[in-house]
Amino acid sequence: MDKQDNINTISQEITVDRGQSPIRIDVFLLNKLEFVTRNRIQSAIKEGKVLVNDKIVKPNYKVRPLDSILLEMPGNRDESKGVEPEDIPLKIIYEDDDLLVLDKEPGMVVHPGISNYSGTLVNALSHYLKDEDLPILAGNKADRAGLVHRIDKNTTGLLVIAKNDDTLSHLAKQFFDHSVKREYVALVWGNFDEKSGTYTGNIDRHPKHRKQRAVFPEGDKGKHAITHYEVLEDFYYVSLVKCRLETGRTHQIRVHMSHFGHPVFNDPDYGGDQIIKGTVFTKYKQYVQNCFNMMPRHALHAKSLGFIHPKTGEQMHFEIPVPEDFAAVVEKWRNYLSGRKKSLEHDFQ
Repeated sequence: MDKQDNINTISQEITVDRGQSPIRIDVFLLNKLEFVTRNRIQSAIKEGKVLVNDKIVKPNYKVRPLDSILLEMPGNRDESKGVEPEDIPLKIIYEDDDLLVLDKEPGMVVHPGISNYSGTLVNALSHYLKDEDLPILAGNKADRAGLVHRIDKNTTGLLVIAKNDDTLSHLAKQFFDHSVKREYVALVWGNFDEKSGTYTGNIDRHPKHRKQRAVFPEGDKGKHAITHYEVLEDFYYVSLVKCRLETGRTHQIRVHMSHFGHPVFNDPDYGGDQIIKGTVFTKYKQYVQNCFNMMPRHALHAKSLGFIHPKTGEQMHFEIPVPEDFAAVVEKWRNYLSGRKKSLEHDFQ
């Protein structure tokens, strides 16, 4: 889901190589991360912001092969350096003097972070907009590049980008007021008793797994989150659903769906990369694995986006289909369901 909760916090997950020799974690991270001093790394470790295999460690901990390291710290990189413009292709759906709407492809990180200052959407935007002398690309605002909202690295779909400060402020208020209309399409595990409904529940960081979010009782902790869903197609073991957001919490759809028993298909962070529903037969397991291989990421797509144009006052609406690999996996499940029905009909004849 959209990562707009804290645009100044940067996080990074690192898996230690199989051949890594034992080395202090602060030295290991210093060699891995750009623009980060050893003092900052040591401070983050002492403050419990560096976890190894989901456990807090001391600065003298020696990393081991395949250790999973997760760290978080405020992003205080030298902003005067700005963001390096990179000529990365963008799929632009609409553009005018004030904003542009684009279709983000899978695998692209939206915003620079630790050890990830290149190859992002912001780098691409800085190159694309470099000749327009935009105030949002100047000074300490360079790494924002008009971002009003974000979607996860492996989520595809629509994003709106502001090209001036007035547009940025106007769009940000629409997101804050929850007046922006956003709909996602997701393939999730299981089928639903009700064809439509609403999931609510505060979302905050998971108490043990810092990379993840979790749902908490209302009023306990976290930020209020509302996700409306509608079942588009029922494939018996998985379902194609449309999700409409009222709020934009980090990982919102993925967290809500998982919490209520329907992890997004092939989502490794929330259990969707396991076989949640289905048979124990080897052929079925291989079938699911083939689906995972066809689309090696979670099945979530920002399909439509609607907002009021800050300059003209016009109601804007954009809609794009799911990517080809997503559509292919959905079609594969349609065929599976069709074949299953024919098999059942034959058994009862």
